[in-house]
Amino acid sequence: MKGGGGPPGAPPLVLIYDQLFLRHRSQGHPESPDRLRTIVARIRAEPNLAGCRWEAAHPAEEDDVLLAHSRAHLERIRELSASGGGWIDADTYCVRESYQVALGAVGAALRAVEVATGNPGAAVFALVRPPGHHATPERAMGFCLFNNIAIAVRHAQLRLGVERLAVIDLDVHHGNGTQDTFYRDGGVLYCSLHQAPLYPGTGTTAERGAGPGLGANLNLPLPPGTGPEVWLMALRDQLLPAVARHRPQVILVSVGFDALATDPLAQLELLPATYGTAAGLIRDFAAEIGAAPTIWLLEGGYDLVGMADAARLGALALMGAQQD
Repeated sequence: MKGGGGPPGAPPLVLIYDQLFLRHRSQGHPESPDRLRTIVARIRAEPNLAGCRWEAAHPAEEDDVLLAHSRAHLERIRELSASGGGWIDADTYCVRESYQVALGAVGAALRAVEVATGNPGAAVFALVRPPGHHATPERAMGFCLFNNIAIAVRHAQLRLGVERLAVIDLDVHHGNGTQDTFYRDGGVLYCSLHQAPLYPGTGTTAERGAGPGLGANLNLPLPPGTGPEVWLMALRDQLLPAVARHRPQVILVSVGFDALATDPLAQLELLPATYGTAAGLIRDFAAEIGAAPTIWLLEGGYDLVGMADAARLGALALMGAQQD
């Protein structure tokens, strides 16, 4: 595999993206194709990322979606899309192309797991939309149709034989759908660093898992106005030690860039550089505990300028390249 533009010995970086993802759109909605356009343009313009390997997405099959969703849920999205689309709730839209786009996003997530587990040293960043972490096994919500990261985890468990995984959710909103999927699964540690109070209203510290999954769910809610220092302290001193105790073979990251101070939908105060620091911390941590390279999947983020720079800095950190 061809390495990126980082220093000698830096881990190669694989970026998964497809123009198919631009076809899911509703006029005036914040979850728009412009989010990906700006991120991709910013990464392509970065000289130190010029050597990254780009892969297109191959759409998932229905059986892939059923790894983490009910058939009724899949058929609702497919039928609504086939009929021309509509509003699932006040936040979540579906258009004629949305079902195929959502299958493409799932396919990219599956490919990300396969690349990371099959290529030691390779980090992966799947630039996908629509996002996924709010979608529950039975319901689309919060801009999300299918839960990309949950399906990817089930793919690793049931098809690739990975027994212990961790999901780190850095989106400013709690990933209720991912939590619901693995709440009783002791093999999957779900950790979320999010703002509270905020949509969807879940993610309290009391939500610790149930049954075999008791203790394998960690929520770290932070109040509005939290800045980089406190956010990074929670990541470094609380979240990562919990992941270390779980001893995962694979770490997946739901990365939303909506914790930026400039994001219009939330009130945390991160800087683009904060994401670069976080990516470096998680990359080094995964190497220290012997896990596969981290797999990053895009979730939210709605300030186009800030999120594009945050994505660039995160990508640089994943391959150990110098950041400005």
